[in-house]
Amino acid sequence: MSRPTPPHCSGLPRNLLAMAICMATLTPALADDSSATPQPAKAATLELGATEIVNTQLGSTTEGTQSYTTGAMSTATKLPLTLRETPQAVTVITRQRMDDQAMTSINDVVKATPGLFLDFSSGPGRQTYSARGFDIDNLMYDGIPSGYQGWTVGAQPNLAMFDRVEVVRGATGLVTGAGNPSAAINLVRKRPLAEQKVTLTGAAGSWDDYRGEVDASSPLNDSGTLRGRVVTSYRDSNSFVDGVDETHGLFYAITEADLSDDTTLTLGFSNQKDKTNYFWGASMIGLDGHHLNLPRSYNPGTPWENKDQEINTVFAEIRQRLANDWKLQVNANYSEQNALFSGSYQSRWVNNTLARTVYQSAHDENQAGVDAFVSGPFEALGRTHELVVGASKRIYDMTTHNYAPYDPNWPIDAGKPNFTHTGNSREVTTQDGVYLTTRLSLADPLKLILGGRLDWYDYDNRDGDGDYKVTRNVTRYAGLIYDLDEHHSVYVSYSDIFTPQSSKGTSGTPVKPIVGKNYEVGIKGEYFEGALNASLALFRIDQENRAVQVFVPNCPQTECYEASGEIRSQGIDFELQGALTENWQVGGGYTYARVHTLKDAANPQNVNQRFDTDTPEHLFKLTTTYRFQGPLEKLRVGGNVSWQSRLYNDVALANGGSYRLEQGGYAVTDLMAGYRLTRNLDLQLNANNVFDRKYYSSISNSTSYGSDTYGTPRNMMLTAKYSF
Repeated sequence: MSRPTPPHCSGLPRNLLAMAICMATLTPALADDSSATPQPAKAATLELGATEIVNTQLGSTTEGTQSYTTGAMSTATKLPLTLRETPQAVTVITRQRMDDQAMTSINDVVKATPGLFLDFSSGPGRQTYSARGFDIDNLMYDGIPSGYQGWTVGAQPNLAMFDRVEVVRGATGLVTGAGNPSAAINLVRKRPLAEQKVTLTGAAGSWDDYRGEVDASSPLNDSGTLRGRVVTSYRDSNSFVDGVDETHGLFYAITEADLSDDTTLTLGFSNQKDKTNYFWGASMIGLDGHHLNLPRSYNPGTPWENKDQEINTVFAEIRQRLANDWKLQVNANYSEQNALFSGSYQSRWVNNTLARTVYQSAHDENQAGVDAFVSGPFEALGRTHELVVGASKRIYDMTTHNYAPYDPNWPIDAGKPNFTHTGNSREVTTQDGVYLTTRLSLADPLKLILGGRLDWYDYDNRDGDGDYKVTRNVTRYAGLIYDLDEHHSVYVSYSDIFTPQSSKGTSGTPVKPIVGKNYEVGIKGEYFEGALNASLALFRIDQENRAVQVFVPNCPQTECYEASGEIRSQGIDFELQGALTENWQVGGGYTYARVHTLKDAANPQNVNQRFDTDTPEHLFKLTTTYRFQGPLEKLRVGGNVSWQSRLYNDVALANGGSYRLEQGGYAVTDLMAGYRLTRNLDLQLNANNVFDRKYYSSISNSTSYGSDTYGTPRNMMLTAKYSF
């Protein structure tokens, strides 16, 4: 099958294009290896009362399974464990679930995943993600962490190129190194299929939202030892907000080759382009602290604003089967992001007079990561155990191109400023780590997982001071799992993670890193041979060593700090995901997280108070799909319900008082119906926010600038998919 060449490939950097060409022209003179080709799964039949459930044994890959769960995942520990065997709260958003809910970006995944919160308080196009009260500052791609800064250059990965998204909540330092004790979000890319398949997708929705997609996969030689896949996608959309336009483009190509009976090489490339003219400013609130209750279509921005991003990524993986069921795996990932931001937001920084804050910057963000590990079984004390030993390296290199003016008092109705380049700044962060994980079989029903990691972290400000290092930081992991019976296990686990700090102490050196410690105890159930998974967990996170300013004589710098602040998050996490019957899929959960301050020497009044009041304490999310049988077997229906508790901020007023600004708890309901017209053609209609609930997805915390962002009103999307 010939491979289409996208017209924008000619503009790619030469080093990346060379890799893509190399991948595309890889010689097919390779040996046959049927063991590397996906095999048909063995079907099993289980009877539950009057209900017969025909279940296909699930593997890690979710594409084509029609399932809302997976058979195994390794994001938490690097060990390929089932959800029941993983001693943390985990979620897998499968390919089927993405398709049923018409998801297109990581924002949609976050909105659907139990325990995760999507926050627009930095602006409608500067989204941040959080879990258990802490920001998520890493996204992972095929297990390699990548720094994510949603309020600056953070892009939304296009879901067209991913098979599934694995989410582990809590501290995940064993696999990510540095970060917050929030969650690991691991996006797992689509792989070439063993058989030839082409899928054409077209979608049209409210506000002139149009999307086209081509997904083509095929063996590239007669023996099937060389396989390739190409995915292209383009979306052009307006918005319920007046004057807003956005485009999203994607080209993704991957080749998988069996170099020998024991060696498989994967090479891939992706190019993603995103552009919008509405990303920074949200609506203001009144000087008295109240919502202005403007129309949802109101646009507080200007026509000249622009957020333009392009990300080119090359990646590679080699899997080597060794003796005695041991394996070697090496993953590498390199991405270049070029971004230009020109924006404004309404503000009252000067004399409470309405004006604009205007700003422009350009960013060159380069990220590189490599992860290598060996894994396999070993014998000790008459039992079989498992071991993973690995090493990783990450480099984050950001160059910021600064422009003037940065003006917080630009006239409200003035046009675009004449931005001029004033200079550049550059920061480079490197992180090297070695890690070890083992699963010990203490008895037939009792397993112990132990893990440890050493990290060397180095931040280098290439244009000034502020450099700091963390040497040989120790990260720990422990989980004990006991099988109660064939279907249920109880577990207790501990995990931690560190966050370096630039604040300096009285000695003139940076204070020690923040440490986030996650304690968790729970019960998990696995039914119908893994087709349905349930979990209930109690958790507590203590984030210690937060920098707190201290006032001491002879401070060697402008301000001195000590590592004494502490935040605690504690709550409950319940989830159900998978098949209730052969034709009925469900995914959802409830999370309660109370986050409060335990120690704050600089502001004692914060002790025992909520740490972040514009994040909800309660989250409930549920999605379900049912496929009819008999005369209606071509029909499927489904829906989603999401509910969250109230948000509030105590807004300081000019007269010295304050006003509690709130968004009360609310629920949003979506519906879906699909119909397979023929063997090849499928139609699906998604109706979102069907009751047209009017709500703020984020609220302001100041009268000086606006963060009131409306949630999306009722909207429709019709998708046609043709496969052959």
